[in-house]
Amino acid sequence: MPHPYVLLSAAVSLDGYLDDTGPERLRLSGPADFDRVDEVRAHSDAILVGAGTLRADNPRLLVNSAERRAARVAEGRPEYPLKVTVSGGGDLDPALNFWSTGGEKVVYTTDKGAPKATAALRGLGVDVVPVGAELNWPAVLEHLHDVRGVRRLMVEGGGRVHTQLLQEGLADELQLALAPLLVGQPDAPRMFGPGGYPGGVRNRMRLAETRPVGDVVLMRYVPTAPGAGGIASAADRHWLEIACELAAQCPPSRTAFSVGAVVVAADGTELARGYSRESDPVSHAEEAALAKLDPADPRLPSATVYSSLEPCARRASRPAPCARLILDAGVRRVVTAWREPDTFVRSADGSGLLAAEGAEVVVLPEYAERAAEPNRHLLG
Repeated sequence: MPHPYVLLSAAVSLDGYLDDTGPERLRLSGPADFDRVDEVRAHSDAILVGAGTLRADNPRLLVNSAERRAARVAEGRPEYPLKVTVSGGGDLDPALNFWSTGGEKVVYTTDKGAPKATAALRGLGVDVVPVGAELNWPAVLEHLHDVRGVRRLMVEGGGRVHTQLLQEGLADELQLALAPLLVGQPDAPRMFGPGGYPGGVRNRMRLAETRPVGDVVLMRYVPTAPGAGGIASAADRHWLEIACELAAQCPPSRTAFSVGAVVVAADGTELARGYSRESDPVSHAEEAALAKLDPADPRLPSATVYSSLEPCARRASRPAPCARLILDAGVRRVVTAWREPDTFVRSADGSGLLAAEGAEVVVLPEYAERAAEPNRHLLG
């Protein structure tokens, strides 16, 4: 399912709170960080907040810098990013700043909440989109990507929205501004709520950046745990991008595809990587990666193989195809970008072989062009 790059953004206290319990909003950041957030907004196609945040904070969610707005217009983009909110019940106050400032707005709600939202916002030019009996985050993101053309989505809260997107493996990046103060109020809103997260409590995110911004510290993290139930996560896209990069390193061939593969443990640890013809003239990417691992490695049954091309189901150069090697290694999850063409093997179906023996296969077609690029000379 193609969806935008999802960036979660928030300022938090040292003890993990988004606000205190007072009537006025607690300002955790200072001028330097507000300017940084303004820049992130300017580079986003859309900004999303939950309806609860709208009611509590009454935000405008604008790009405040005139220079940044002018740069957006010069690039052929709207002056302001699309403003997005979600509301299960459709209970929305038309007097809030959100509706009267900036550019276009869209509300995602349930089938039951849509009539109420439409009536409340009548005459304001707001697009109300029902996504089913319940709020469905994959459906929201797919609509934003396919219908609204959003490629980069900035999510500014609240904690419930951040929690749900992380729990469903739909966040690509987390930006936290850590403020030098303590709230200490157990009833104050926290950044994340309780519940299960991909990879479990032992999963560690990857630190992408840390730097001071005024008197706060910006920390950028990338989730590393794979998705579940056929849903691709931010980690899946990260590792599949690496597999596609490895494919570009393959020695050129007129008789075999260029493929990259990475084997990743459930906790996000890279176990091995490989690419076609890395070890000998006929080695395949998955074969090269798996050969670097101890077959008895206890992490393999819960690992994921990321391959830029569907693992082969038949081959002449080795006794066992890559799909069989993956199954024999105990791996039961594969993420790939591109189904194998009939260039060398007719009716190739490595995915079918994997699925028939209980492996989960996730295909991310949005990476197909990138995976095919090193093989253009074979495709005509």
